[in-house]
Amino acid sequence: MTPMSIQMTDLQDLYLEQLQDVYSAEQQLLEALPRMAQAASSAELRQGFELHTQQTQEQLRRLEQIFEALGQPPGGKTCQAMRGLVAEGQEMTEKKANPAVRDAGLIAAAQRAEHYEIAAYGTLRTYAELLGRTQDVQLLQASEDEEKATDQKLTGLARSINMEALG
Repeated sequence: MTPMSIQMTDLQDLYLEQLQDVYSAEQQLLEALPRMAQAASSAELRQGFELHTQQTQEQLRRLEQIFEALGQPPGGKTCQAMRGLVAEGQEMTEKKANPAVRDAGLIAAAQRAEHYEIAAYGTLRTYAELLGRTQDVQLLQASEDEEKATDQKLTGLARSINMEALG
């Protein structure tokens, strides 16, 4: 049975479907982050994107652990929301803009993706709690905490970069 043909009859089915969605989201972001880092003119922003690339790799490993415990293969679904968010970030990397303005736009695009991931991990953590999947809760909480920390770092960077973009 392919993931697309799974009939969702209970929270366990929805949990699996949502795990597949966030796995796809993380894979897409993993491809986009190096391009965003390359487009950033701020060394601090570039380093932030590079760090988040490493975190995303670890988040994918955590998700793979969960899939393994569920006896399910990862993937099988494309996260359409992240596809759109990545496309918006890609547009920003290609714009002809003042470097500080581009950096401010990259931060905006990155924060949209972070907020999506925070929501996804929070929802999954709640499902895991309800399903009694204690190990999954810990893994999902670790990823949610990293996403929140990244969002806070981006907010801090935005304060100075947005002032530069005011020009």
